[in-house]
Amino acid sequence: MEDSAPIEDLKKKAIIEALLFVAGEPVTLDSIIKATEMQKPEVKQMADELIAEYRAKNSGILIAEIAEGYQMVTNPDFAVCVKKFKNINQTARLSQPALETLAIIAYRQPITRLEIDQFRGVNSDGAVKSLLEKRLIKIVGKKETPGRPFLYGTTKEFLQYFGLKNLSDLPPINDFLKDEAA
Repeated sequence: MEDSAPIEDLKKKAIIEALLFVAGEPVTLDSIIKATEMQKPEVKQMADELIAEYRAKNSGILIAEIAEGYQMVTNPDFAVCVKKFKNINQTARLSQPALETLAIIAYRQPITRLEIDQFRGVNSDGAVKSLLEKRLIKIVGKKETPGRPFLYGTTKEFLQYFGLKNLSDLPPINDFLKDEAA
Protein backbone atom coordinates (compact mmCIF):
# COMPACT_ATOMS: atom_id res chain seq x y z
CA MET A 1 0.00 0.00 0.00
CA GLU A 2 2.07 2.92 -1.28
CA ASP A 3 -0.35 5.69 -0.21
CA SER A 4 0.29 5.08 3.52
CA ALA A 5 3.47 7.21 3.59
CA PRO A 6 1.73 10.50 2.66
CA ILE A 7 -1.04 9.78 5.18
CA GLU A 8 1.59 9.14 7.85
CA ASP A 9 3.29 12.44 6.95
CA LEU A 10 -0.04 14.27 7.18
CA LYS A 11 -0.61 12.74 10.62
CA LYS A 12 2.86 13.78 11.80
CA LYS A 13 2.33 17.32 10.52
CA ALA A 14 -1.04 17.43 12.27
CA ILE A 15 0.62 16.35 15.53
CA ILE A 16 3.23 19.13 15.21
CA GLU A 17 0.45 21.60 14.41
CA ALA A 18 -1.48 20.49 17.52
CA LEU A 19 1.61 20.90 19.72
CA LEU A 20 2.18 24.42 18.41
CA PHE A 21 -1.48 25.28 18.94
CA VAL A 22 -1.62 24.23 22.59
CA ALA A 23 1.78 25.67 23.52
CA GLY A 24 0.94 29.36 23.17
CA GLU A 25 4.66 30.15 23.08
CA PRO A 26 7.62 29.17 20.89
CA VAL A 27 8.26 25.42 20.87
CA THR A 28 11.81 24.22 20.25
CA LEU A 29 12.68 21.40 17.88
CA ASP A 30 13.97 19.44 20.87
CA SER A 31 10.59 19.70 22.61
CA ILE A 32 8.78 18.47 19.50
CA ILE A 33 11.26 15.62 19.14
CA LYS A 34 10.74 14.56 22.78
CA ALA A 35 6.96 14.66 22.41
CA THR A 36 6.80 12.85 19.06
CA GLU A 37 9.96 10.70 19.03
CA MET A 38 10.49 11.85 15.43
CA GLN A 39 13.95 12.59 14.07
CA LYS A 40 15.26 16.18 13.96
CA PRO A 41 15.54 16.47 10.13
CA GLU A 42 11.98 15.17 9.76
CA VAL A 43 10.60 17.59 12.37
CA LYS A 44 12.46 20.52 10.78
CA GLN A 45 11.18 19.58 7.31
CA MET A 46 7.58 19.21 8.48
CA ALA A 47 7.68 22.45 10.45
CA ASP A 48 9.05 24.26 7.40
CA GLU A 49 6.31 22.69 5.24
CA LEU A 50 3.67 23.86 7.74
CA ILE A 51 5.10 27.39 7.59
CA ALA A 52 4.84 27.34 3.78
CA GLU A 53 1.32 25.84 3.78
CA TYR A 54 -0.04 28.46 6.18
CA ARG A 55 1.53 31.28 4.16
CA ALA A 56 0.20 29.85 0.88
CA LYS A 57 -3.41 29.77 2.08
CA ASN A 58 -3.20 33.31 3.54
CA SER A 59 -4.73 32.08 6.76
CA GLY A 60 -5.54 34.21 9.79
CA ILE A 61 -2.99 32.06 11.58
CA LEU A 62 0.64 31.58 10.57
CA ILE A 63 3.42 29.44 11.90
CA ALA A 64 6.58 31.43 12.47
CA GLU A 65 10.11 30.66 13.54
CA ILE A 66 10.49 32.76 16.69
CA ALA A 67 12.89 32.72 19.67
CA GLU A 68 14.70 29.62 18.39
CA GLY A 69 11.45 27.69 18.12
CA TYR A 70 8.16 27.57 16.24
CA GLN A 71 4.93 29.28 17.22
CA MET A 72 1.43 29.80 15.90
CA VAL A 73 0.84 33.53 15.50
CA THR A 74 -1.88 35.70 14.05
CA ASN A 75 -1.34 36.95 10.53
CA PRO A 76 -0.08 40.55 10.77
CA ASP A 77 -2.40 41.45 7.86
CA PHE A 78 -5.30 41.17 10.32
CA ALA A 79 -3.67 42.99 13.24
CA VAL A 80 -6.17 45.85 13.27
CA CYS A 81 -9.13 43.51 13.73
CA VAL A 82 -7.30 41.40 16.29
CA LYS A 83 -6.41 44.50 18.32
CA LYS A 84 -10.01 45.69 18.21
CA PHE A 85 -11.19 42.25 19.30
CA LYS A 86 -8.76 42.06 22.19
CA ASN A 87 -9.50 45.69 23.08
CA ILE A 88 -5.84 46.35 23.71
CA ASN A 89 -5.33 49.57 25.61
CA GLN A 90 -2.41 51.98 25.63
CA THR A 91 -1.02 50.63 28.92
CA ALA A 92 -0.02 47.41 27.18
CA ARG A 93 2.33 49.40 24.96
CA LEU A 94 5.83 50.32 25.95
CA SER A 95 6.51 53.93 26.94
CA GLN A 96 9.22 55.90 25.16
CA PRO A 97 11.61 55.59 28.17
CA ALA A 98 10.94 51.83 28.32
CA LEU A 99 11.60 51.46 24.58
CA GLU A 100 14.85 53.45 24.86
CA THR A 101 15.96 51.38 27.83
CA LEU A 102 15.03 48.13 26.11
CA ALA A 103 16.97 49.09 22.98
CA ILE A 104 20.06 49.90 25.06
CA ILE A 105 19.81 46.57 26.87
CA ALA A 106 19.21 44.62 23.65
CA TYR A 107 22.27 46.06 21.93
CA ARG A 108 24.64 46.38 24.90
CA GLN A 109 23.76 43.38 27.08
CA PRO A 110 24.80 42.42 29.63
CA ILE A 111 24.57 45.92 31.08
CA THR A 112 24.05 47.49 34.52
CA ARG A 113 21.35 50.01 35.39
CA LEU A 114 24.04 52.66 36.01
CA GLU A 115 25.45 52.09 32.51
CA ILE A 116 21.91 52.41 31.10
CA ASP A 117 21.44 55.68 33.06
CA GLN A 118 24.76 57.02 31.75
CA PHE A 119 23.85 56.12 28.19
CA ARG A 120 20.37 57.69 28.41
CA GLY A 121 21.42 60.64 30.57
CA VAL A 122 18.46 60.11 32.93
CA ASN A 123 17.40 57.73 35.68
CA SER A 124 16.03 54.47 34.29
CA ASP A 125 14.67 52.86 37.48
CA GLY A 126 11.03 53.01 36.37
CA ALA A 127 11.72 51.74 32.86
CA VAL A 128 13.86 48.85 34.14
CA LYS A 129 11.18 47.91 36.69
CA SER A 130 8.47 48.00 34.00
CA LEU A 131 10.54 45.86 31.60
CA LEU A 132 11.25 43.33 34.37
CA GLU A 133 7.51 43.14 35.17
CA LYS A 134 6.70 42.59 31.50
CA ARG A 135 9.44 39.91 31.44
CA LEU A 136 11.14 41.53 28.45
CA ILE A 137 14.41 41.72 30.41
CA LYS A 138 15.90 39.71 33.24
CA ILE A 139 18.82 39.79 35.62
CA VAL A 140 21.55 37.73 33.98
CA GLY A 141 24.23 38.08 36.65
CA LYS A 142 26.24 40.53 38.70
CA LYS A 143 29.13 42.67 37.52
CA GLU A 144 32.50 42.02 39.14
CA THR A 145 32.87 45.59 40.40
CA PRO A 146 32.37 47.19 43.82
CA GLY A 147 28.75 46.85 44.89
CA ARG A 148 28.27 43.97 42.42
CA PRO A 149 25.43 45.62 40.46
CA PHE A 150 22.93 43.49 38.56
CA LEU A 151 23.52 42.86 34.86
CA TYR A 152 20.45 42.94 32.64
CA GLY A 153 19.75 41.10 29.39
CA THR A 154 16.78 40.35 27.16
CA THR A 155 14.52 37.30 27.47
CA LYS A 156 12.77 34.86 25.15
CA GLU A 157 9.65 36.96 25.74
CA PHE A 158 11.57 39.92 24.23
CA LEU A 159 12.25 37.85 21.09
CA GLN A 160 8.63 36.76 21.01
CA TYR A 161 7.28 40.31 21.56
CA PHE A 162 9.27 41.63 18.60
CA GLY A 163 8.92 38.51 16.42
CA LEU A 164 12.65 37.77 16.32
CA LYS A 165 14.21 34.36 15.84
CA ASN A 166 17.28 35.40 17.86
CA LEU A 167 19.28 38.54 18.72
CA SER A 168 21.16 38.45 15.42
CA ASP A 169 17.83 39.40 13.77
CA LEU A 170 18.03 42.85 15.39
CA PRO A 171 18.73 45.55 12.80
CA PRO A 172 22.38 46.63 12.80
CA ILE A 173 22.97 49.54 15.19
CA ASN A 174 24.69 51.43 12.35
CA ASP A 175 21.28 51.77 10.66
CA PHE A 176 20.14 53.95 13.56
CA LEU A 177 23.32 55.99 13.73
CA LYS A 178 22.98 56.89 10.03
CA ASP A 179 19.40 58.12 10.69
CA GLU A 180 20.62 60.40 13.48
CA ALA A 181 23.38 61.89 11.31
CA ALA A 182 20.92 62.82 8.55
